[in-house]
Amino acid sequence: MHLHVYIPCRMLVPVQADLAVLEVIAEPTRRRILDVVRDGERSVNELVEQVGMHQPGVSRHLKVLRDAGLVEVRRDAQRRLYRLRAEPLRELDAWLEPYRAEWAGRLDSLERHLRRTATSDPSDAQEHT
Repeated sequence: MHLHVYIPCRMLVPVQADLAVLEVIAEPTRRRILDVVRDGERSVNELVEQVGMHQPGVSRHLKVLRDAGLVEVRRDAQRRLYRLRAEPLRELDAWLEPYRAEWAGRLDSLERHLRRTATSDPSDAQEHT
């Protein structure tokens, strides 16, 4: 899935959806909103209270999150209730998996190296104590 993003020179450039999600969640307030709606539906007023921001600011962030597909909204009389949509985060998680695997391999190598060097020369440990 690709999104199209306008860049300053007014060209239409395709951007992978998972990278667009990454850009959206890079903003700390949006992550706080996602943390709150992760536990269940919340009204805008509840989000204002829990995030600690004025209503217009929360509404702007909710629009960005909604446009990115990270939250969905339903009307309940006069209220709008927002809830998490995890699918875009799963796509991002899948995109991150090869990087996690790479780092896990490097950390395993470091752990093996540290174990070898920690037990290879006991006289070094006596000199430093």
